[in-house]
Amino acid sequence: MTIVYALVSRQKTVLAEYTATSATGNFPTVTRVLLSKIPPQDGKMTYVYDNYVFHYIVESGICYLCMSDEQNKHRIPYAFLQDVKETFIAQFGLEEPQTAIAFSMNEAFSKVLRERMDYYNSENADLSVDNIGHVKSQIEDVKGIMVQNIEKVLERGEKIELLVDKTDRLNQQAFKFESSSRSLRKAMYWKKMRCYMFMAGGVFLLILFASMTMCGGITFSKCRKH
Repeated sequence: MTIVYALVSRQKTVLAEYTATSATGNFPTVTRVLLSKIPPQDGKMTYVYDNYVFHYIVESGICYLCMSDEQNKHRIPYAFLQDVKETFIAQFGLEEPQTAIAFSMNEAFSKVLRERMDYYNSENADLSVDNIGHVKSQIEDVKGIMVQNIEKVLERGEKIELLVDKTDRLNQQAFKFESSSRSLRKAMYWKKMRCYMFMAGGVFLLILFASMTMCGGITFSKCRKH
């Protein structure tokens, strides 16, 4: 289980977010589309999109969302979100986030997201979550949370937008691969040419040495025409 992305938002206004350095893909685009579909009422849900699994909790109009890489494991992500929610409320209260502008809390809270993400991605997270009674009771209802494919809530234009974004990323990856292949071919070509030059130089030196031996040394005195 790996949590690779997390954010706190007020509807579509992202207040803070953090992305793990290992994360790749078009999930920021997917997330922005998903935020516009999440209802402002309190609730929890899990959305699946390709290899991404988005989990969220909404409380008092604030959305706490994370993305993980395993579709069948929800306990740790929701424990992470519950922890993030409690820490966020303790730090900023309930009123300040309601009027905060985009990313105004990012500098202060992205560090918290990173630290809690590192903890819940550690091997000790399972044991710790199970041993903390109140956390276990709070996430017990995760078993009943609806898991839905994100495509069911997207409109046609939004699906096309995500498809185009994915295609662009695939094209960029293909271009990088092609560039790498050209660089590799060029490197192999020059390596081969160096080998040929060393071989030619070796043959030349061998012939020169044999000629010098047969003709009386470096002056070629025996082979000169008198």
